[in-house]
Amino acid sequence: MNDDYYKILGVEKNTSKEEIKQAFRKLAHKYHPDKKGGDEAMFKKVSEAYSVLSDDKKRAEYDAYGRVFSGGAQGGANGGFGGFEGFDFSQFSEQGGFEFDLGDIFGDFFGSQRRKTKRGNDIVIDLQIDFKDSIFGVERKVFVTKNSVCDICNGSGAKEGSEMEICSVCNGNGQIHETKKSILGTFSSVKSCDHCNGSGRVPKTKCSNCRGAGIKKEQSEIKINVPAGINDGEMIRMSGEGEAIAGGISGDLYVKIHISKHESLRKEGNNLVMNLNVKLTDALMGSDYNVDVLGEKIKLKIPAGVSFGEILRMKGMGVPVVGGKRGDLLAKINIQMPNKLSRKTKQLVEELKKEGI
Repeated sequence: MNDDYYKILGVEKNTSKEEIKQAFRKLAHKYHPDKKGGDEAMFKKVSEAYSVLSDDKKRAEYDAYGRVFSGGAQGGANGGFGGFEGFDFSQFSEQGGFEFDLGDIFGDFFGSQRRKTKRGNDIVIDLQIDFKDSIFGVERKVFVTKNSVCDICNGSGAKEGSEMEICSVCNGNGQIHETKKSILGTFSSVKSCDHCNGSGRVPKTKCSNCRGAGIKKEQSEIKINVPAGINDGEMIRMSGEGEAIAGGISGDLYVKIHISKHESLRKEGNNLVMNLNVKLTDALMGSDYNVDVLGEKIKLKIPAGVSFGEILRMKGMGVPVVGGKRGDLLAKINIQMPNKLSRKTKQLVEELKKEGI
């Protein structure tokens, strides 16, 4: 193409990108073929010029060589949508003009006849629980303020005993056909009627509790069953307990679990692990220790000659698992050494040294 892109847009070579955009906007509105008196050929030329001069790399190539090597120079004729990068076509609307959005166009083009079910928003909350509750499970109640289905009209929006009548907006079809003009042509789409929420009928007398909306923002009590063995940071999904929406399905409620740390126990898989402090004499001679495991008293036998760091296992005293079974309790031995020895104790230790202990 031999035309000068700068002359087509009516700008100088040192014109800024913003001024080029403004010039293009004005000329595109003037020559658009869908407007009365529009000129399709000039609209393509203007679009092609803008596609080059609005791109720094393409503009540099054009200024240096009079052509573009990186593609897009023929955008107005056969280069797809390259001529419209960075431009908001929705700003074409003026009094008596036209208005469109590229996202709407392609959505209509590829899925205009597909009727989507509306869905309410999901809700995410945090729940703090004790360590014991995370091991054995617990039921907790929380209060959540959200949009819920009206408990008076059960979501119909109608006063009790009131008749339903045909929606005057969609004539009872529940859908509305829309036609939009664009640079790509005329597109027809079908969407759910907002007035009747896609049902095709509206209440003759509205429910006084929700004012005909079918939903109402209120505080709801929700029971959360926390399963046994849940981990810190895990999410519980409660289907349908999220935000309700008129004419659609409710979203979900996601509960993020936070577990308080225990002073002596920790969870590793299906096992409970603890550090057990044992006296030196008990480690040498053996003994029985009474251990409290989440409120349950357990007698743990310390064998004579147990070593530092050795792990004692008690089967079936850990985390509940499927089938009614439980993991194990693992006690890691920590032998406590005396900080100070009496004269008598030192004498006894000396005797032990003589015995080779």
